[in-house]
Amino acid sequence: MAKITLKGNPFKTVGDLPAVGSDAPNFSVTKTDLSETTLADFKGKNLILNIFPSIDTGTCAASVRQFNKDATKLENTIVLSVSKDLPFAHSRFCEAEGIENVVTASEFRNTAFSDNFKVTIADGPLAGLLSRCIVVVNPEGKVIYTEQVPEIVDEPNYEKALAALS
Repeated sequence: MAKITLKGNPFKTVGDLPAVGSDAPNFSVTKTDLSETTLADFKGKNLILNIFPSIDTGTCAASVRQFNKDATKLENTIVLSVSKDLPFAHSRFCEAEGIENVVTASEFRNTAFSDNFKVTIADGPLAGLLSRCIVVVNPEGKVIYTEQVPEIVDEPNYEKALAALS
C-alpha cells in the first residue's frame, strides 16, 4: 500500500505501482468516443500513463495540459490520461482546452485498470478515485518509470517521466 496525503492528511492506496522492469499490466479503459482501448493498442510505442483523481480539479487539469504540450516533442510516444471521470467530462475538457496530443480515457465501465495498477485510493475523502501517478511503459510493454505522487495536490515530476524515455 502506498501512503499518500491530501493537504497533509494521510491516507492509502490499495497497493503499490508495478515494479520498474516488470511487464505492464493489461487494462481496458473507455476513450471519449466510447470505444475501448487496451494496453495491446499501444504495443510498439512508448506509453506515458498520466493517472489522476478527476479532470475537474486544478492539478489534474494542469497535468493534462502539460503533457499535451510535452507530447508534441515526443516521438513514438502516446500519453494516455486516465481517471474515473465519465468520457463526456474528458471530452468537454479537451474541447474547451484545445487538447489534441493526449488521449484521455475513463475507467467508468470496469476496474481492470485500477485493479491491475493498484492505484485506487483506499480511504479518506477521495476513497474510490484513482491516485495521482505516472507510469511509463516502453514499446516492449515493460514498465520503465513510475511515480506515486506523495501529496495528491502536487503535480507529478514531468521531467523525470520524460527523461525515462531517453
